[in-house]
Amino acid sequence: MSSFRTNMMPDSIADLAMDNELGIEQILLILRQHYDEHTVRQLMRQFCHETTSEEIRKKGMEYLYMHGFYDDLQQLIIKNRLSKSPSNHKWADVYQLTLDRKQRRYPDNEILRCVQTFQTEEAELECLLEFINTSIYFKRCEYGRLGNIMDKQQNLFGKINDAFLLEFFYIRLYHNLFVYYLVRNEVIMARKYAFRVLTQTTNPEIKISLHIALGLSYTFDTYFQAMHHFTEALKIAQKERQDKVVEVIKQQNIPFIAAHFNEVEGVTSTDRSEQAHIEIAKGNDARAEAILSGIEINTPFRLYYLGLAKKDKTILLQSYNQFIEKRSDYFFCRLPLNALRKLNS
Repeated sequence: MSSFRTNMMPDSIADLAMDNELGIEQILLILRQHYDEHTVRQLMRQFCHETTSEEIRKKGMEYLYMHGFYDDLQQLIIKNRLSKSPSNHKWADVYQLTLDRKQRRYPDNEILRCVQTFQTEEAELECLLEFINTSIYFKRCEYGRLGNIMDKQQNLFGKINDAFLLEFFYIRLYHNLFVYYLVRNEVIMARKYAFRVLTQTTNPEIKISLHIALGLSYTFDTYFQAMHHFTEALKIAQKERQDKVVEVIKQQNIPFIAAHFNEVEGVTSTDRSEQAHIEIAKGNDARAEAILSGIEINTPFRLYYLGLAKKDKTILLQSYNQFIEKRSDYFFCRLPLNALRKLNS
């Protein structure tokens, strides 16, 4: 009966919401047969609120989170807390922690304490709690902790039979593995996971993020591959009207790669750091130094630019050490390291 019904579009989302025989993955299949992906996302937002299924209300929180509908997620969390089901209450609590972490409502230590004291025997919730841990450790650049956590998550996946949730969980995991392997300078492995996510996700926010990061992953390879991914990210961001992201790509990412590869003809930036980087590429070291003197040198990237402008080995070494010690970043630490090699040659 289900395969027959997926070919029939009900009169409204309200009709689908009242039908407790269909799972959320079947609802998605029905909508995708009749609408483009953008419309499907909007209809799913509505459906997640209107459904009378307790099970779909739980899974709907993952859908809303993974598509960046955070206000809708907060509303659905409240509905799950009003449920008579103890399981729905626990799911609501875990997604509240997820959202609080995402929106930085509380200090990381407080979120970690809540995660570590949370009691559950549901493998799905255990996975979600580990995703919260992973996000915090990424933010802190505590990459040494992450390998064991992600191994644990993959073992938990074996206890989950729900294909809908597993699809989103794998997207999360692969996204994390991409970043993890990139900062470890295992670039080929990192890209493998990034391309997996790009083929699996329909979330424009995730696609933009991955294309930007993939573009940066070509910093030590080719200008054209890097620009290809920045261009793809820009197209999606403009289509989705994410103006702030568009500015970051135009004013930071593209100028960075352009200056790094000395492809700066016609390239400008409103970002002072990248203005200095562009001047260095043009050979205007004094001009770059003057620009950098007007801003705080508070990142290893800015130290790197200052070291380039001054041709100062000590500053470049400081930049290298900051990449390693403060960020555990074995990918971008190659910037000052390569510059040091050139000065020593």
